[in-house]
Parts: sequence; structure tokens; C-alpha cells
Amino acid sequence: MSLDTIIHSGLTLPARPIHALVLMGGGARTAYQVGVLQAMGSILGANQHRPWDFPFQVLVGTSAGALNVVSLASVATQGLAAFDKLEHFWQRLRSADVYALDVPPWVRFSRLAAVFSLWRHANSHNAILNNMPLVNTLHHAVSLQGIDDALQANAIDAVAITASSYSTGVHWTFCHTRSGRAPDSWNRPGRRAEFQPLTIEHLMASSAIPFIFPATPLWVDGHREYFGDGSMRQISPLSSAMHLGAHKILVVGVGQPQRSGLVGESADGLARQPTLGGIAGHAMASVFHDTLQADVEQAQRVTRTLQQLPREVAAVLPYRSIEVLAIHPSQSLDALAQACAHELPGSVRRALGGLGALKGGGAMASYLLFEPGFVQALIELGARDAQARKEELLAFFQPTRA
Repeated sequence: MSLDTIIHSGLTLPARPIHALVLMGGGARTAYQVGVLQAMGSILGANQHRPWDFPFQVLVGTSAGALNVVSLASVATQGLAAFDKLEHFWQRLRSADVYALDVPPWVRFSRLAAVFSLWRHANSHNAILNNMPLVNTLHHAVSLQGIDDALQANAIDAVAITASSYSTGVHWTFCHTRSGRAPDSWNRPGRRAEFQPLTIEHLMASSAIPFIFPATPLWVDGHREYFGDGSMRQISPLSSAMHLGAHKILVVGVGQPQRSGLVGESADGLARQPTLGGIAGHAMASVFHDTLQADVEQAQRVTRTLQQLPREVAAVLPYRSIEVLAIHPSQSLDALAQACAHELPGSVRRALGGLGALKGGGAMASYLLFEPGFVQALIELGARDAQARKEELLAFFQPTRA
């Protein structure tokens, strides 16, 4: 997060404060966001002091978080009911609706056989898993016309999703706004924006976890590039919301307090050598979570500094402070996944088990467990965490006083 981003995000001062929702990625772990948002909707709905339409004007999503924001945008005209619609979608979701993997049962008994089987599958699909089932799921679950309807009805101002170009290394934000009302695009080192209607292909690109799902081609600057998960090379997760005019940002990540407890200790009290599953989980966490906390802390630190300036100085400066409320899981999602790992599809469980990737915690499984037990546990945890922040959430949506 740079001061330049904060300054430019405040050059346009709308009559109303713009609330933005930023949802980070994390595969199946993003069901946690559903619980947070549904509980938030209940908290707002119980507040009878004002009528509630859809509470966010800007929606920004990355990876599986992009699937959530686009799903919300498509039903934003339904107000707070949009959060219940998202919960119903996740309750019906299964791993078979997201990906497929066909490996023989005997791979569980041999790491070499598991490696060979996965290599053969990757050679056929350019990735370990085939995500074509997700294409069909999204076509049935997401109304792209609904996004246009919400924009035209002023239920939302913009919806944006991010993806990372394998072709150039540039991190792109694709923004969908009302026709003729697109703000100025931005171009920063390593990250760019383009205004164009969102498609299912954008969602597939943003959620293409590296090595797990294949790259997706998109057209940018008049030529085709191949894209993968938007969490890769995402150095400033909040900047897109700021560029789109946000003054208040609610960000929901799916990181966790710590994972060390899942590594365990040996009999002599020393830390055990990490397993393949532990290393894979650590690598995935680095892709999905490492930049968010730093970006939130920097935005909050810069905002506090700006608020401490003398009123006379602040009045003549071309920017305003940005309020950021961040909600993260209060418990280990790896531990929840470890308890539900038996729900993985048999082929995936055999392949990961053959590689030893299910030992040493549920980190790797947590990204692939689109199954009822894990999803429900995440939704319930998200709801509890949101209820624990009830007063902060209510204050976040209170009108800003001059």
C-alpha cells in the first residue's frame, strides 16, 4: 500500500461514503466469508433505525473470493437477502461441482504410483485437477445479467476481480461498472486495471490455483494472455477498492492465527521435520495470505497519521482517510480441515494420501474440501467471529460525520 494510492483514491469526494467489500482467496476456505457476511446481514437487518439495501457499493474479490463477490453482485438488487443466497449456494456445493480427478485405487499404496498418476493427469490437463465442473457450476449459479441489472439499478457501483498473468507477470484487476461511468484506469508497477464486463472466464482465471487448476486465457490490451490465481503477486490487496472510490473497506481474509500446533513435536521435545503436506500447506498460505495483513496494517497506520494532522492542514489536502475493518478466522482452519479430511473425494484422498500430503495437518486439504462438514464448520466459525465484532460492524456502517 503506497501513500500515492491513498492520495489518488481520495481525489473524488462523493456525496455519500462508499463502502467496499474485499474478499480474499483460499479455495474451500472462503466458505468462512459466507458465515461472516450472513451474520453481518442479520446484524444489520435487526437494526430497525434505517432501511437496508445492499450495504456495499464496491465489491472486490480474489480467487475463490472473486466467486463470492460476483455471486453477491448478481443478486445485489435483493438487498440483505443476497447474503442468504450466497449461503444457500455454498450449502449445495460439493467438490464434484468444482473439480475432477480420476486415479486408480492402488495409488494410495505407493508414492511413486501417486506421482506417476498425477503427472499423467497434469500432462493431459496442464494441472493436477480438472476444473471444468466449476465452469458448468458457475454458468448455472451466477447471473451475469444480474450484475448489469444491479449496476443499472444503482444497487452497486462496481465489481472487480483480480488475476495474475503468467504471460507477463502483471497483476490485473478487471472492473465491471455501469456503461459510460468507468473511472480512470490505473497502471502501477506490476499491476494494472482494465474496465470490461466480467465473464465466467474471468472467474476461472482468478480462481486458477497454481499447479492445481489450469491457466485460463483472457484478452487484455488487444491480445491474449494466460492467467492464474489472483492471489499470486498481489502486493496490495486493498488498492483496487481505493482506486474505485472506497472510503470504508471491510476485508474478510481466510488466514488464521497460527499453524505451528499442527506440526507437533517429537518424543525429545523438538519440532518434527515438516511433512510434504505441511510444506505444501505453508506454500499455499504464502500465496493466499501473506500480503493482506501487511496491507491492512499499513493502510490503518497511514490513516491514523492523516487523522492526527491539524484540521487546517487536512482541509487543503486532496485526500481523505480510509477506514479499514478486517475480519479473520479466530481458529485454525487447518485443524477444522484435518477433522473433515475423510470427506474428500476418494480419488483426491488416494492421490494426496499416496504423496503423504495429508499427513501433518489439514492445510492442503483445506483448499479442496468443498464438502458439507467443512463448509458448515467454516460458516459457523465465520458467523461467530462476526457476532463477536457486532459493535464494530454497526459502527462501520454508521453515516460518516463531518
